Amino acid sequence: MKVFAYSYRKFDEEPYFKKYCEQLGIELGYTELDPTMETAHLAAGYDYISILLTRMDAQLVEEFHRLGVRVISNRLIGVDHVDVRRAKELGMVVTNAPYSSNCVADFTLMLMLMSIRRMKQMMRRNEMNDFTLPGIQGMEMRNLTVGVLGTGKIGRTVIHALSGFGCKILAYDLYPNEEVKAHAQYADLDTIFTTCDVITLHMPLTDENFHIISRDALAKMKKGVVLINTARGPLIDTEALIDALEAEHVGAAGLDVVEDEVGLYHNDWKNTVIHNRYIPLLRGFNNVIVTSHKAYYTDQSVDDMVRNSLLGIYYEHNGMENPFKV
Repeated sequence: MKVFAYSYRKFDEEPYFKKYCEQLGIELGYTELDPTMETAHLAAGYDYISILLTRMDAQLVEEFHRLGVRVISNRLIGVDHVDVRRAKELGMVVTNAPYSSNCVADFTLMLMLMSIRRMKQMMRRNEMNDFTLPGIQGMEMRNLTVGVLGTGKIGRTVIHALSGFGCKILAYDLYPNEEVKAHAQYADLDTIFTTCDVITLHMPLTDENFHIISRDALAKMKKGVVLINTARGPLIDTEALIDALEAEHVGAAGLDVVEDEVGLYHNDWKNTVIHNRYIPLLRGFNNVIVTSHKAYYTDQSVDDMVRNSLLGIYYEHNGMENPFKV
């Protein structure tokens, strides 16, 4: 069984690729380059490819199909950067790689605490030896109502962690989970928008929830609301968020993801232009923390991502039930 890995990272992924390829009997080819029309030919002779966060549009999917690729295995949970519909039309299989929910949940709580305690302002002042108090008075979590949108594995882990702070927790999901009800109360979106002090997003990106945090939704929220997004950038209408921040309606935001980040994050742009106008705008606000899609990035998650990407291929190759098939 031969697998070709794109966007191969020697500095962190290589030990896990070596470990699991040996265990699963996989012959690995790889490149540190992303999959593009110019690099697709490198996968010629391989039935399976493993990718990261590079956009795979219909044209690129079709090119890999022409080269004989049968499975596109994504080393991430989300596959919104892949034209899954076109792949399925061509008879190709797309798989994903779930990883430890604790990594994103921990990061979410960190962004939440940093936001309600005004940590960005505090750190900026400290760098200039400004140790004054006005403008950095924070809030305590136990006094807040937190809304969690999406109660899948990560959302449930966030709720469990939040339960230790003593805050009131409201949850929203199309498919309520009994485990959640021990710590949170399910509510409709309007109730969450109008009553919550903090709202955190843990949904996959779909056509239905694109811009679920819309201009109308923001208008319903309490003045000073804190927004946290460690899921997918397009869940939030960024133009509307910027307007709400400028109007001082949104009190703070912690954003590990932004719109139009595909092909941008995890690359070095310090000597060139960032082709995303949202990032410098958002970073300019004292009350907005922008991290570059790194909530997932722990030793455990990298292990999980490589292993589950290869397992998804292994199961498909051997005609086994495949829990990673999208």
